[in-house]
Amino acid sequence: MSDLLGIGYSGLKAYSRALSTVGDNIANAQTPGYARRRLEMMEPVSGSDSVFYRGNVNPAGVEIRGVSRSVDAWLIADSRLSSGDSERAATKLGWLGKVEGALSDESNGIKTGLTRLFTTADQLTADPGNRTLRSQFLQAVDEVASGFRTAAGQLDRMSEGIGGAATSTVDQFNANLQALEQINIGLRKARPGSTNEASLLDERDRLLDKLSSQAGVSATFENNGSVTLRASGSGDLLVGGGVVNPIAVTAAADGRLSYSIGGSPLTITTGSLAGLSEAANHVADQRSELDALAVSFAAQLNAAHQAGTDANGNPGAPLFTGTSAATLTAAALTPEQVAAADASGSNGNMLALGAMRGAADPEARWSGHLAGQAQATASARAQAAAAETRADGAAAARDGVSEVDLDREAADLLRFQQAYQAAARTIQVARETMQTLLNSI
Repeated sequence: MSDLLGIGYSGLKAYSRALSTVGDNIANAQTPGYARRRLEMMEPVSGSDSVFYRGNVNPAGVEIRGVSRSVDAWLIADSRLSSGDSERAATKLGWLGKVEGALSDESNGIKTGLTRLFTTADQLTADPGNRTLRSQFLQAVDEVASGFRTAAGQLDRMSEGIGGAATSTVDQFNANLQALEQINIGLRKARPGSTNEASLLDERDRLLDKLSSQAGVSATFENNGSVTLRASGSGDLLVGGGVVNPIAVTAAADGRLSYSIGGSPLTITTGSLAGLSEAANHVADQRSELDALAVSFAAQLNAAHQAGTDANGNPGAPLFTGTSAATLTAAALTPEQVAAADASGSNGNMLALGAMRGAADPEARWSGHLAGQAQATASARAQAAAAETRADGAAAARDGVSEVDLDREAADLLRFQQAYQAAARTIQVARETMQTLLNSI
């Protein structure tokens, strides 16, 4: 009867733990990073019996082996890899969209100003002495200069914003490295198969998910679940052997970003940090091209205006001053100083300026520049969409193994409840049988 009591007790204990495990699953069904758990049970082997042969019929109840997590290592690794690519593409796209907005006519009015400048020049060919048209021509010049300054200012602030975002992300990355080392310490001390170990493994995987979305990392695992983390590609040690090596970011004068670890250069090709680096490079290129266009436009229009004479017969003065987009300024000219005339007549210079319109004129070149930015943004958008689809598919495959299915848990809850009740009934039967035996003596 003691055997029957022991069997019943082992069943009560096991199914009580099983019910608690199912309860944990249900309670954490919406907890990010939680992997479904299950209680592993086995038939115990008595000391006098071989695992391969038992000489006597000696039932021994059930034994709890521990709590295991429903995970697939390959699916997890694939999900992290695709997540890093998706974060890189999405981060880059976000900033390229802002660049496109900063260069748009709605933000700076450069295209409208150039169009108005040439349109007013055409109107002056018919009425070169019209003071109102001369004023409108100078106003258009000022709008173009103001537009370049506005665009330059927006790109400058954007470059600072990317640098700030990179610094913040690096700080988060380093904090996650420190947290991962603390999890490693906990895993080395945790009892295998315990609920505490399962919780630590969940937190380890959550941290690895975050780190993978920020930068490329490569993880190797010990038998106790602790992890050694290295940078993808370079193999630089980030976490391992009780050591944590933080990374750093530096912004150059033009806003380009560079990463390092222990003072040595670190190349990051995936994750949000890679996206920020690519965005910083793009903004730096745009700032450089904007300066080049501003200087070129100013030189081209200044030369065209200086080729004529103003209303007082003086040589045309420069329309613009400045050596970059940020410093481009309209010269302080009066309407009488608009050089509409040349040697051929009172409107000759305006005719020559209007004839500049074509494939290489400032208006067409600016439109081409906008088209190039729009194409770059469209390409980034397509890459981000493809990467997101890939990441969503990998995450769904991972969740198919790890996520909690409430219908399944409800069925398990009922099944374990019935088993618990049966185990309790076993103990009751053992007690009743024992009492019957005692009464018969």
